[in-house]
Amino acid sequence: MGSSGVREGRVSFAAVAGWAGLAVILVAAFLSALGALNQTIYGATSFVERYLEAIADDDIATASTTPGVALDAEELAALGLHENVSTAMFRSGVLEAGPEDVRIVSDVANADGSHSVTASYRLDVAIVETTFDVRPIEPLYGVLNRWEFAVSPLAVIDVTAAHNPLFTVGSLTLDTRATKSGDELAAFTQMAPYLAIAPAVYEFGYTSTLLEAVPTALPVEPSARAAVTVDSVPTATFVERVQVKVDDYLQECTTQQVLQPAGCPFGIEIDDRVVSEPVWTMVSTPVVTLAPGETAFEMPPTEGVAHISVELQSLFDGEFYTLEEDRPFLLALTASIRPDGSIAIQLK
Repeated sequence: MGSSGVREGRVSFAAVAGWAGLAVILVAAFLSALGALNQTIYGATSFVERYLEAIADDDIATASTTPGVALDAEELAALGLHENVSTAMFRSGVLEAGPEDVRIVSDVANADGSHSVTASYRLDVAIVETTFDVRPIEPLYGVLNRWEFAVSPLAVIDVTAAHNPLFTVGSLTLDTRATKSGDELAAFTQMAPYLAIAPAVYEFGYTSTLLEAVPTALPVEPSARAAVTVDSVPTATFVERVQVKVDDYLQECTTQQVLQPAGCPFGIEIDDRVVSEPVWTMVSTPVVTLAPGETAFEMPPTEGVAHISVELQSLFDGEFYTLEEDRPFLLALTASIRPDGSIAIQLK
């Protein structure tokens, strides 16, 4: 009996020791797997890679909600921005292109637990290297690493909308007057800042029936402040419509059978006695050209020619004669687009 009890004690001890050893192995394996996850999927490098991949995939919702991307009121103020600065560009379909050929160059662990992750990528035609500083935040389930950008990678784009408050970026049309009021709304050239996901390439332009702007590609790097001017100029249709209005106006002037048609750019002074109603016709109308001015599009003084035919009697000898004379004149004007899309013309 004594020998059997000793053997049983030895077996029990061996079983406990075996289970304990297995537990240690399992714990070690778990910790090893956890460490591997925190170094790979939940590592600082993967955090940066996922952000860049989201932009490349035009997944702007994911990119814009990545921890550390959003700017608070204090950070906006430091950038000279109002807290209601536009985030309208935070949507899919706005980017022309995201970062391409992304690769991680280095991942440096800092003494305070943060990491400096350097990524290389192609942006438009340039190869760019950016170092993202990321820091740990509350772990997932208390064990899996989570990160945030220490400095937001958002960019600020200052858009100057010259001669037209509207512009397009990608598939989106924006109005630079959106947050303005009072006299600012009437400015011929408008400027507004926009927050933008970066790194990315944006294309700015504008096309409508009356105005167009040559598309401009703008590569924007993280945490940068960039500027672009969308220079809208009159289309051929705009010029043609102004030409029609000018032609109609001058034609209306010719219906006035007087020497000095009222409100018209041409006329004549005659000393002899007029014995018939003057007849005006247009020889050539001014050819409309439009260029941006201070407050509207302007046509510079442009020559046209009117012709007068009138019967006269000489005050010197009483002789009757017919005057046929071409009368050159100059016409200048400004043209602007009303809110309803019609064209307003002001003669100068």
